[in-house]
Amino acid sequence: MGVATRTVHAVNGLTARWAGVSQDGTVFSAAGVWPLLAHLADGAEGAARAELAETLGVPAGQAADAARELLAAMGAMRGLDTALGLWTNRTLELRGEWEAGLPADTHGVLSGDPVADHQALDAWAVKRTDGLIDRMPVTLTEDTQMVLASALTMRTQWLSPFHEMELETAYEPWATKPRLGLWRSSAVLDRVGLADTPSGYVTELKVLGNNALDVHLLLGEEDMKPGQVLGAGVDILAGRYAVLPGPRLPYGEVGPGLRVEKVRSTRPEPPSLEVTTVAYDMSASHDLLKLHRLFGLTTARDPSRGHFPGISDFPLAIGSAEQNTMAKFGALGFEAAAVTAFAAVAGGMPDLRYVTTQISAAFDRPFGFLALHRHTRLVLAAGWVTDPLPFPEY
Repeated sequence: MGVATRTVHAVNGLTARWAGVSQDGTVFSAAGVWPLLAHLADGAEGAARAELAETLGVPAGQAADAARELLAAMGAMRGLDTALGLWTNRTLELRGEWEAGLPADTHGVLSGDPVADHQALDAWAVKRTDGLIDRMPVTLTEDTQMVLASALTMRTQWLSPFHEMELETAYEPWATKPRLGLWRSSAVLDRVGLADTPSGYVTELKVLGNNALDVHLLLGEEDMKPGQVLGAGVDILAGRYAVLPGPRLPYGEVGPGLRVEKVRSTRPEPPSLEVTTVAYDMSASHDLLKLHRLFGLTTARDPSRGHFPGISDFPLAIGSAEQNTMAKFGALGFEAAAVTAFAAVAGGMPDLRYVTTQISAAFDRPFGFLALHRHTRLVLAAGWVTDPLPFPEY
């Protein structure tokens, strides 16, 4: 099942805007937030509805249909598991039309006991992410009337695995202790490319998975901010910036971490692409209400009145909105997960007679990544790597 290009651009647009306000090492999933915002917009009115629609990039009246299409498309992607959950207070009556727009077997019940309810919600998060996320990111109180949550889990294995090694880097913060580097060589030169963006040059490396789930590594110029690099990655996906592919790169230091040179070899060899990067295992928690303008929740968080008459006659406001995420990039593959919840309330002298071309791409200082579905170009998770895994003491 496909997903409309307009929806992909809307979700990826939210990814770029979120990246623009991100700092330091982080990982996040706009694809985990967008469907929840869409269902909330479907039941909202007034300023809350307008703000959510602006964030979504689609009219509020079309948001629920777009969310259903998006969830169905993600559910059909190999290596990707998604789920949506709804829990309500026993006394909260939902509007049938709104509830019918959610996936089947979605609705659960809140007992009113915050401790017991949190245990049940945590169990759902563990089950839906296969243990990658162990806590539902929601604040429950005795006043909580409803929880709307999503879970997203992505796993892929590299078509061409890396070899582990100790990273050699001139970037001082990473050189202070041995880091787990990853290296591989390939004859497929177009996996790497260089884009000229308004903020500076960005080197893009496509690391392909065996199930059409890929990770694009993005290295910008040293003075570029995370949002500029990740935003450039989203614009590259959308075709707004052209990428000069590996086979067409000139000789020399051509871009961030990118070098093209002639090297001698003992026998005739085709041009090669040598990649060096790092292994990372990172997690992050996000309070979406601290970024309420980004997510269109400014009005919806006001508890003085209700904002979602299309969900229930009972007056509802957003009491908490959080996301827990993780991403792990290693020699063999990648996995990421996100759970989002809204609570309403790596002898001798040879005869070097041959010459070949070698492209070297080194991601040996902070860089960004976009984990995405190859065919739709939907970004599932994004992040900024600042603290690679240490080199293990074998």
